[in-house]
Amino acid sequence: MEDGRVMIDIIYEDNHIIVVLKKVNVPTQADDSKDLDMQTILKAYLKEKYHKPGNVYLGIVHRLDRPVGGVMVFAKTSKAASRLSEEIRTHQFVKKYYAVVLNEPPLVATLKDKLLKDVKTNMVSVNDKGKEAILTFKKIATKNRLSLVEVDLETGRSHQIRVQMAHHGYPLYGDQRYNKEAKKGEQIALFAYYLSFHHPVTKEVMTYSLPLPNQYPFNLFK
Repeated sequence: MEDGRVMIDIIYEDNHIIVVLKKVNVPTQADDSKDLDMQTILKAYLKEKYHKPGNVYLGIVHRLDRPVGGVMVFAKTSKAASRLSEEIRTHQFVKKYYAVVLNEPPLVATLKDKLLKDVKTNMVSVNDKGKEAILTFKKIATKNRLSLVEVDLETGRSHQIRVQMAHHGYPLYGDQRYNKEAKKGEQIALFAYYLSFHHPVTKEVMTYSLPLPNQYPFNLFK
């Protein structure tokens, strides 16, 4: 389904939630760039599909950085948004990512740091004054200097995977912000492939898993 110049990949939809694949380089919500964002795209889609008058509600309960693609869930009602947000707060909302990093990390590791965001520069750093950030990763394979890892987020801090992996010596391939070796034009190798949560109304466990992207450098590991 297409809305303007951005294709909408809908994975699941009912009266309460809509699960979609966010394309790389599409913002989750409107920002200073004025580029078309997922929230605006989906609200236009819902308005047209259901012939809704006036403004359409679409709640954002989690985000993906602009250059990162992957599976996302949006709430179609405020009640659904509130319940999903509570799942995130109580760590019932599971998000997993594929990432390709430089160097060869250990087979399994848990990283615990404190992250501080500079709102003026939109940069995040490891700082004792920041908020606790926890993730666990496991290495799937290594080829040359690149390693494919699966990352399980326990907390959802801004730029968390990118900053923590870089801080511990495993910067993400193509990360223009936190990888000093990234070359201009490279696409960050981070993909939100897995999402699991309880449906905000039925309480059923909803799980969505996407395959490894067929693009460099992910395709090195297919």
